[in-house]
Amino acid sequence: KRQGENQPYGKQWDLLTKAMYPKGHPYSWTVIGEMEDLNAASLEDVQEWFKSYYGAANAVVAVAGDINPQEVYNKVLNYFGDIPSGPTIARQEVNIPLKSSDTYQVYEDRVPEARILFSWNTPEFGNKEDIHFDLISSILTSGKNSRLYKRLVYDEQVASSVVSFQASNEIASEFITWANVKPEGDIDRVQQIMEEELAKLIKEGPTESELKRVKAAYFSSFIKGLERIGGFGGVSDILASNQTYFDDAAYYKTVLQYVENATVLDIQNTAKKWLTRGKHILLCKPFPEYTITKSTVDRSKLPEVGEAKSSQFPALQRDKLSNGLNIVLAKRTGVPTVVMNLMFNAGYKTDYLSSPGTAALAMDLLDEGTKDLNSLEINEKLQLLGASLYTYSSQDNSNIYLNTLKPSLDASIDLFADVVLNPAFPEKEFDRLKDEQLNRIQQEKSQPISMALRVMNKYLYGEGHPYSNPYTGTGYTETVSKLSKDDVQKFYATWIRPNNATLVVTGDIEMKDLKSKLEKALGKWKKADVPNITFTTPKVNSKNTLYLMDRPESEQSVILAGHLTEKYGDVSQIALEQMVSILGGDFTSRINMNLREDKHWAYGASGFVMGAKAERPFIMYAPVQTDKSAESVTELRKEISEFISTRPVTKEELEKVKTNQILSLPGQWETNSSVNQSITNLVNYGLPDDYYQKYDANVRNLSLQEVRDVSKKVVKPEAVNWFMVGDRAKIADKLDELGFDAIIEIDADGKPKKPAIKEVKPEIKN
Repeated sequence: KRQGENQPYGKQWDLLTKAMYPKGHPYSWTVIGEMEDLNAASLEDVQEWFKSYYGAANAVVAVAGDINPQEVYNKVLNYFGDIPSGPTIARQEVNIPLKSSDTYQVYEDRVPEARILFSWNTPEFGNKEDIHFDLISSILTSGKNSRLYKRLVYDEQVASSVVSFQASNEIASEFITWANVKPEGDIDRVQQIMEEELAKLIKEGPTESELKRVKAAYFSSFIKGLERIGGFGGVSDILASNQTYFDDAAYYKTVLQYVENATVLDIQNTAKKWLTRGKHILLCKPFPEYTITKSTVDRSKLPEVGEAKSSQFPALQRDKLSNGLNIVLAKRTGVPTVVMNLMFNAGYKTDYLSSPGTAALAMDLLDEGTKDLNSLEINEKLQLLGASLYTYSSQDNSNIYLNTLKPSLDASIDLFADVVLNPAFPEKEFDRLKDEQLNRIQQEKSQPISMALRVMNKYLYGEGHPYSNPYTGTGYTETVSKLSKDDVQKFYATWIRPNNATLVVTGDIEMKDLKSKLEKALGKWKKADVPNITFTTPKVNSKNTLYLMDRPESEQSVILAGHLTEKYGDVSQIALEQMVSILGGDFTSRINMNLREDKHWAYGASGFVMGAKAERPFIMYAPVQTDKSAESVTELRKEISEFISTRPVTKEELEKVKTNQILSLPGQWETNSSVNQSITNLVNYGLPDDYYQKYDANVRNLSLQEVRDVSKKVVKPEAVNWFMVGDRAKIADKLDELGFDAIIEIDADGKPKKPAIKEVKPEIKN
């Protein structure tokens, strides 16, 4: 509850729920509830709820995958057959509140941009008109050609983002659309444009081209979801939800038919019927920054898990184009999709040779126009192909990513090559994206976790290191403001070269065919000399330091604590991953069980090792209640110290995480995208080609001693740097009692403020 409301705009859901449903309506309160009710709830209340609703007659079990149906039925009968059906439960009747006129509400939040939101009560989940609203939402805000995006973000540039969706529920739904107004934008103008575009849709309906495009996107998304057996949108989820809501596991076919049969007139009529009724208008304004002075089954234990089958990772094939471009292919049959990731050894780390924010802006701009196609035309082609294409940077790589359907592969590769080889870097798009990046920087500086991530690398690696700029890659306001189109063109000319790239491909295609298509599309791409990135030894602060960022009225304090640890290859990666899972990576990890389950100070706490080509950050993360900020630091210190001394990894802990890892591997590699990501990781960090093929066996054979040895090498309690984002006025006094050598207050760019709470000159160790 607290964590949700601590996020920017997090209060809108509570306000919206109360505004859209009258008191007494089943939807008149949020699912997570009110703090008063949560505090007042007793154990008996929870038990009574389970008795009322957790009966067999009110449950659906969906099993999907490589199974024997009769064997599954027998197991379900064995383990679930003796569960009582439970009391009778009457389904709620459809109950759609109708507003006779518009209502208006304004609230303030600590956000960088105003948000104007419209919400209408609409038909229940599964209704034909409910499905129409899924299409309407895409017409309004999905893609650069969508009506609200084009008017507000692209053409008039008065909004930074637009969103719309049908929030479908069993007895009533809501159609919601919002726009984030740029800091210099006119709120009234944004609302006027939103009203105009909605009125136009109601009066004229969509065009045939629009409807064709959003239908193609809908079907493409559904098909890609079928790659996953589990998870939201996966096969088992589709079957279970359809059976639950419609008493028909195959109801999704009806939904697909609704989409297929929808006409321009149908969409217009649905919009006219529902969007001309009263809506709720919710305006969030930024809060100003003021300055102030019975069975054969033993129910006492879980059923034993059978021996897990070894997971299979596809063999890798390698080849190279005539211009030096490396190709790595993992052939996978099944769902007709092909995923391509063209990865360049570049990314945010190159900014230390230019200016912070350059790599992010350059790659964002790359797909905004070619010599023959503008940004909107590229977007239109992608939607008609049922494809998605993204250009972006991460810390170590710059990437051009394509996910397409096999029948449209040739046309998709042609478009992909056009983006790679012929970027136009339009001035208009450069100005727009530069402005968006500046807005993102301000948003990051208002979000607690982003605030910590922006400054972390600066203090972990030291000034001048390739990794010392903000981890988010957006740069600083002063550096991005000075970037010119020449800067991004120079980035492209320097780093986007075939001899500096590897193309990772997953899907149903042979290497011979793939290479032929790629040679035709990319073979004339010229190689060139590429600068060498030098990773110097980080200048590490050896003092026990806390860096504090003040965020007045924060509902929580966010703690980020970490230090640099070994590079890839210096320790067993398999052992490292299991170690991290035990300490902070899983729900049952020591850190989470301490701060969440035992102390109840955090909704969740975790630990992880971040990827990097040089020394890697080992991080602990915990958003905690404000009055337990100092105590949480004490507990985290205790956990990492005892982990390598009095409470090392136990055999039971190791076996548990190994089992969890082994059982989750098949699901981890369900989709072409997920396999592609693993191969990208393999290439990026120089892992052996058979790394993931041997991964399952290596996890199974991992010994307790190996994990303990790696723990002692990786975990360094004395080297931890601490970062905290919270309300300084409420937490500073207790922090001063924790024995830090220095407590330094810094701003959202990592610059020290004066005076410090407690200052000792940091000791820099090479």
